[in-house]
Amino acid sequence: MTAALPYGVRLVALRDEALSVDEALSAVEDDTTGGVTCFVGRVRDHDGGRGVTGLEYVAHPSAETKLVEVCASVVAEHPGALLAAVHRVGKLAIGDAAVVVAASAAHRDLAFAASRALIDRLKAEVPIWKHQLFEDGDEEWVNSP
Repeated sequence: MTAALPYGVRLVALRDEALSVDEALSAVEDDTTGGVTCFVGRVRDHDGGRGVTGLEYVAHPSAETKLVEVCASVVAEHPGALLAAVHRVGKLAIGDAAVVVAASAAHRDLAFAASRALIDRLKAEVPIWKHQLFEDGDEEWVNSP
C-alpha cells in the first residue's frame, strides 16, 4: 500500500506472489517492543474431511482499504501494538502461505491479543473470498457474498 498508514499500522498489502514472514516481522520491529507474534495461515490439503488440491483467493477492489481499517481498529483497541498484515491473492498450492500477520508490543500479552484480534477480524471483515478445489473434482466458494 502506498498511502500513509494509520499510527501503529506498519504494513498492509495484498500480493499475488509468495509472502514473506521476515517482511512482516521486520515491519513491526521496534526498540520499544519486547513481545513479537506472527501468525501464518497456510493452504492445507483437506477441509471438512475432503481432500483439497489447491485454491484461489479473490479480493474485492476495496479489500486493501478495508484491511487498513481493520488494522487501525485493532491498534485503537490495543494501544501500543504495531501491526503488519499481508494476504495472498491468486492461485495457491498446498503449503503456500495465504496470510501473514505480525504484532509487536512492549509485552507479550498485548502482542498476542492484538495478533489474535487482527487475524480474526481480517477473516471476518475483509472481502477476500476463497475458491477451493477438491480431489473429487468438486469446488466451493468460502466467505463469498
